[in-house]
Amino acid sequence: IDWKDRQWWPIVTPITAITFCAALQYYNWVNYRQPFGATICILALLAGKWVTIVAAWWWWSNYPYNFVMPSTLLPGEIVLDIVLLLTRNWTLTAVIGAWMFEA
Repeated sequence: IDWKDRQWWPIVTPITAITFCAALQYYNWVNYRQPFGATICILALLAGKWVTIVAAWWWWSNYPYNFVMPSTLLPGEIVLDIVLLLTRNWTLTAVIGAWMFEA
């Protein structure tokens, strides 16, 4: 493992996860009034991550899935979507939902 990965991984992962998912959630909410954009986005990201894990980690080195799979992203995105569904307010979703996403 490179030293840069250990230094920047805790900073990069939450920022990119919340940014991409918030953008798709905004699009789904404004155009279709569907509060599950963040969950769809994280499922797509996890599907891509699954392909990467199988191809790069398991096939080549027989490394266990549970050591490299980001399992905390999906529950956080479901909570973010539930906050938007219940409050129907972007400000409260940004404050409460993002706080609960990162908790």
